[in-house]
Amino acid sequence: MAALLTIIISFGILMALGLVVFCAIRWWNMPVIGVTPVSLFTFIAILFTSGLDVGLIMFPLGEFPVYADTATAPEYGFTNPLAIEFGFWGFMIWSFYFLTSFYFCVIEPKVKFFEIPAVRILNNIVIIGTCAFTASLFLIYLPSYIPEIGDGESVVTTFYIIVFCVILAAAYSSTDIKFVRILSVGSTFLFVGLILLMWVYAGMSPVAMASTLGLLGGYFSNIHKFVLPINDYHEFYLFWWFAWSIMIGQFTSRFVGGMRTQYLLLALLVIPSIPLAVWFSILYYFHSNGISTVGLLNGAMIVVGITFVINSLDSLIRLYSDNLSMTVERFGKIPYIAGNVAVLFGLTLLFKSQWLQIQWIGAVVVGIYLACVLFIFATKRKEVMAIKASPAENELDFHKIETVH
Repeated sequence: MAALLTIIISFGILMALGLVVFCAIRWWNMPVIGVTPVSLFTFIAILFTSGLDVGLIMFPLGEFPVYADTATAPEYGFTNPLAIEFGFWGFMIWSFYFLTSFYFCVIEPKVKFFEIPAVRILNNIVIIGTCAFTASLFLIYLPSYIPEIGDGESVVTTFYIIVFCVILAAAYSSTDIKFVRILSVGSTFLFVGLILLMWVYAGMSPVAMASTLGLLGGYFSNIHKFVLPINDYHEFYLFWWFAWSIMIGQFTSRFVGGMRTQYLLLALLVIPSIPLAVWFSILYYFHSNGISTVGLLNGAMIVVGITFVINSLDSLIRLYSDNLSMTVERFGKIPYIAGNVAVLFGLTLLFKSQWLQIQWIGAVVVGIYLACVLFIFATKRKEVMAIKASPAENELDFHKIETVH
C-alpha cells in the first residue's frame, strides 16, 4: 500500500507541474478574471488564509529538531532544517494553486467537468473530508500549546469543546460571503502582527534575520529534490497539498482580478512565500537559540491558529454548500449551521482516531486530475485550445467594476 501511494503522488506531482508549464506557456499573456474580481491584496489574503491552516503555526517548532537529526533521518542531510521546512510549505507547491485557480477561471466554464454529477459528488466529499482533517490537526496539537489544560499531551474534554466552537464559528461565518472576505483580510493582519510580536520578543537583529533568511538558499539550490517525495513524511505533506488544491482553486478563482497568466503564476509563487520565509526564519531563530514560547507567545499562536482554522473551514463550507445546493436560502440559517457542524465534528473525530487519512483523500484528488485531463483530451480538446480569454460575462463584470472605480 505504501509503495502504491508513493507511485500515485509522484505521478500526480509530475502531471500537475507539467500542466502548470503548459498553461503558463499556452496562455502566457491572457488576462485571468474571476466572477467576483477583487484587488491583488484581497485576492492574496483570501488565498493565503484559505490555503493554509493551523499546521503553519503549530508544526515548525516540532519539526525543526526532526529535520536536524540526520543520524536518524539521513535523507534530510542535503540541506538545513529551515530550508526543508520552507520547501514543505512554500514556493513551488503554490504552483498547484495557480493551476487550479486558472483552470476554474478559464477552462472549467468551457469544459464543465465538475458539473458531471459523479464528479461533483466526489469533489465535495473531498472538500468535506479535508475540512474535517484540518479541524482534527487543530485538536491533536492543542495540548502542546495550552499545557495549562490537562497534562500537555492528552486531548481532554475542554479541547473537544474548543474545536466544536471553532467549527460552529466557521459554519456561521460561511453563511455570508462578506464574513469570509473580512475574516481573510483580518487573519492576514493578525498573522503579520504575530510575526512582529515574535520578532521583537526574540530580540532578533536585522543582521540575524538576514543571516537566517540566507539559509533558505538551501531550498532554491536543491529545489529539484523537493519535487518527488523525500520520505514518507514529505509524501504526507504532498498528499495534503493535493487534497487542498482543487477546492482552494475552485473557491479563490472567483476572486482573481484580471492579472495576466504569467503574473498570476509569479504572484502565487512569490507573494505568499515572503511571509512564510520570514515566519519560518523567526521560528528557526527561536529553535536555534532555545527561546521558549510558553505563555504569551503560545497564547498568541493559538489565537492566530484559531482564526486560520475558522478562515479555512468557512471558505470550504461555503464552497461545498454552494456546490451541493445546501444553502442558507434553501434550508434556513439554523438547520444549515447545525448540519454542517454535525458532519464536520463527526468526521473530525474519525480523523483524530486515524480511521481516516489525508493520504487517501489526496490520492482521490490525483485521480480527479487525471480524469479531468482525459475528459478534456477526449471530448473538449478543440474548445480548450481555442480559448482566447476568460469567460465573457466575467470580463463584462470586471470592466463594470473598473468603470465604477
